[in-house]
Amino acid sequence: MSQSFRVSRNHWAAAIDVAMWRMLAFVRSFETRSPWAARQCRRAVLVVWWTATFQIHIRARCWLQVRKQRRTVPDRAPLPAARTIDPRSLELPFSDTPAVSVIVPAHGHTPFTLRCLASIARHAPSLPIEVIVIDDASPAEDAGIMRLVRGIRLIRNDTNLGFLHSCNKAAAVAKGRYLYFLNNDTQVLDGWLDPMAALFRDWPGTGAVGAKLLGSDGRLQEAGGIIWRDASGWNYGRGDDPSLPAYNYVREVDYCSGAALMVERAVFAALGGFDSRYAPAYFEDTDLCFRLRRMGLKTLYQPSARVVHHEGISHGRDTAAGIKACQAANQHVFAGIWADVLAGEHSRNGENVFRARDRSTGRKVLLAIDHYVPTPDRDAGSRAILGCLHVLLQCGYVVKFWPHNRAYSPGYTEVLQGMGIEVLHGPERFETWIAANGGDIDTILVSRPDVAAAVLPDIRRSCGAPVIYYGHDLHFRRMHLQAAVTGDDRLVRLAGQMREQEYAIWNQADLSLYLSEEEAQIASALQPSAKIAPVVPYCFDTFANPRGAPLGQDVIFVAGFAHPPNEDAAIWFVNEILPRIRARVPDAHFTIVGSNPGKAVCGLAGDGIAVLANVSDAELAAVYDRARVAVVPLRCGAGVKLKVVESLRAGLPLVTTPVGAQGLPGLSQIVAVEDDAGQFAAAVVALLRDDDAWAACNRGQIAFARARFSRDAMTRSVRAALAMAG
Repeated sequence: MSQSFRVSRNHWAAAIDVAMWRMLAFVRSFETRSPWAARQCRRAVLVVWWTATFQIHIRARCWLQVRKQRRTVPDRAPLPAARTIDPRSLELPFSDTPAVSVIVPAHGHTPFTLRCLASIARHAPSLPIEVIVIDDASPAEDAGIMRLVRGIRLIRNDTNLGFLHSCNKAAAVAKGRYLYFLNNDTQVLDGWLDPMAALFRDWPGTGAVGAKLLGSDGRLQEAGGIIWRDASGWNYGRGDDPSLPAYNYVREVDYCSGAALMVERAVFAALGGFDSRYAPAYFEDTDLCFRLRRMGLKTLYQPSARVVHHEGISHGRDTAAGIKACQAANQHVFAGIWADVLAGEHSRNGENVFRARDRSTGRKVLLAIDHYVPTPDRDAGSRAILGCLHVLLQCGYVVKFWPHNRAYSPGYTEVLQGMGIEVLHGPERFETWIAANGGDIDTILVSRPDVAAAVLPDIRRSCGAPVIYYGHDLHFRRMHLQAAVTGDDRLVRLAGQMREQEYAIWNQADLSLYLSEEEAQIASALQPSAKIAPVVPYCFDTFANPRGAPLGQDVIFVAGFAHPPNEDAAIWFVNEILPRIRARVPDAHFTIVGSNPGKAVCGLAGDGIAVLANVSDAELAAVYDRARVAVVPLRCGAGVKLKVVESLRAGLPLVTTPVGAQGLPGLSQIVAVEDDAGQFAAAVVALLRDDDAWAACNRGQIAFARARFSRDAMTRSVRAALAMAG
């Protein structure tokens, strides 16, 4: 999907939001008179909303999955023999050097075990695995059936050891780096394993990872667990819609169920496995998560890993009989062992759920608001706000993200959710959400003037948290410059209106941030009573190494063309500068790279000019590698330009204009900064011809970028801003 289409879709979604909610208000007005009719109307409204915001395919997929599960997944009664899977038809993935050992404890209920194994075979992960089935003294005929399954390691207990001791016994002979405890009354779905293992790699300090558990009817069974002060537990989200935002982001939890739980084998062994005080079963998984946390390791919930759990098959549901009776007894054991932790770190039963589900008691919660979910491969503003969100997470904040258009953005929403950020998409109105949750928010970060103007009144009514306005650039200044270049009188009027809006925001916000010292000083001079500060706009973990000049005569301009100044820059360069370059370097080739090029930009292609639209990061890196010179020929704009910073970081010698150099003091000492077409062309020609000048520029740009745009530099600036906001 093109970015231009995505942006227009997002604006459309925001426009119909009010209409959708008016319709729901109408539905609520007669709910007491006709509940059935109200439910049907509500469903119709939601279908319209999902269609309008291009979520209908996601919702339809979820519905089809649930429908399929209802048809094919057995209920809580044992399966009839006619529906039992032929064990000879099963062959599971097996490795002698597995990354993960999947441990499936079983005692009878062979049809369910076979269905569990069949689902593993159907959804084989990319990581090498071994599947260990530990048969806890099942009847002989059941053991005979399991021996027919190919690709499993079958261990049989001579006597019934119970769930806990069986798991410990299997863990002792496992070969994988990670252990994945999986109940035999489960069926795994696509993505059940790999995303869990990835968290150990991507989230330092991870001790255990649990999956999203679904019931036989497709409803949510557990999205991580909460333990209250009295040692009672909640399966968070039980019975709810599993697609809701609250259940679809990675987060730290008190515990995850041992029905689908991954832990590092060496750590599990160091802890002595599951604590035998909880034998034969119940609370051993919760205790394990608490012991991991005592070691400084977190238990994480991974919503991308989905497992259907047919609860009650193994031990029934009667808490007064059988092994299930151990649940209440073991709660008392657990409460005694962890009394101090429960009293000091956990809330009373049912209180502070907003914070308890994230383990955010004692941590600060920040709400970030932007016009839509960041699209960092499409626009510089998204790259800036995403970098800021990364730093906030590193600073220990629990971050919630509110896209003002309320739209789910496939491929982008999941990025934030994978970072541990709840993305609050859907039909709920901001005023409703902030009224309900404003008391739990410690800081609010609002991006862009139109968004800030829309939400600030609701924030001030319902929330006492300090508000940080993330301005990106001085919008009215950029619009004035653009009007001067284009001669657009309408734009002059709009710039005046924007200036008044930005003034009002400065007065209402507790702190306003701009991406350069220059713009922060301009804003402070215009509004001395407001608190305004600069912040590092972009950060990188790696920078290019100095290198020699490449062969070739390729000149590139990288930009997002939804931003009008970039289109003007491309046209000005092709019409006024490129002919002067080719007069001296006839083989010079010009490549325009970026998202959403319009007809005017696409029309520039031909005669040694190429236009590459919406390229991937890998393709963009290849363009940088083969290019000889980068140009940023902006005649209007504001703030620090990402395309300039990326050229500096890549060490690709750059020629730009004073507008392109805005917010970067000292840049003119290492790169050519020219606003005259002839001088601009001469600077490009010099870099195309002179290898020594090219190499000097390459070294200077890398050093300049490394000193100003490291992650440490951004972290320091964001921390300072948070301290200023209070």
